[in-house]
Amino acid sequence: MDYYKQIFKRKSFHIFKDTDTLTGDEIQELKDFIKTVKPLNAEIKTEICIVPEKETTCKRGGEFCILFYSETKDEYLRNIGYIGEQIDLYLASQDIGALWFGIGKPKDMQLNGLDYVIMISIAKMPEDKFRKDMFKSKRKPLSEIWNGNTLGIAEIVRFTPSACNTQPWIVENTDNELMIYREIDEYKLYYIRKRIDSEPIIVNITKEDYWITIVISLKKIPVYRCLMDIILVLRSHIPMVKQKQSQTERPPLLI
Repeated sequence: MDYYKQIFKRKSFHIFKDTDTLTGDEIQELKDFIKTVKPLNAEIKTEICIVPEKETTCKRGGEFCILFYSETKDEYLRNIGYIGEQIDLYLASQDIGALWFGIGKPKDMQLNGLDYVIMISIAKMPEDKFRKDMFKSKRKPLSEIWNGNTLGIAEIVRFTPSACNTQPWIVENTDNELMIYREIDEYKLYYIRKRIDSEPIIVNITKEDYWITIVISLKKIPVYRCLMDIILVLRSHIPMVKQKQSQTERPPLLI
């Protein structure tokens, strides 16, 4: 699937209106796609299921919710975010609207011994409801989220979606590394805690990881996936890309 193309189309539907009905074939195709999704860490057990939205606390007008369950261990939030963003972009390709709903709860908080993490509410939408010009979207200017050579990818990566559109990251190109930091802003941290109970913060950082992966892949730079902090190895362009928390005395966003 052409993930890169879907970056320009996808949008977050905060309320679903004028929806169509998903067919049985579309649901089956979604389930088949989910089976092909690549995890960030294959050693973390996960399960994904699709239930009617009415079986959750999400009341945004969606028809179904995709529920994500995982082992609770190191990197599990990033792993779920990495998986979920692939699904998000697939949904856009099928004219299925999506909403990451961090405060929602399903009926079952565990599935086969795995803990519930987050859900995506979905509904079939008319094609004209999706984004027509991504560059009109409200995002921080590049100067606030990227330091150093942009490598021709930052202009697209800055449109990575984030909870409440906070964009809590800064990317620094040191010429031999891309360092992705989580921005610490006490006001924003409080706001996110109140709105989404903090968990999707790491999911959003992972969306940044995944979008960087897509954009770099498009530019024919070799990409390799590793398990923990090292996200990308770029043999011919920059030796290493990894996520690393900023060394600061302020508390980290992960609670």
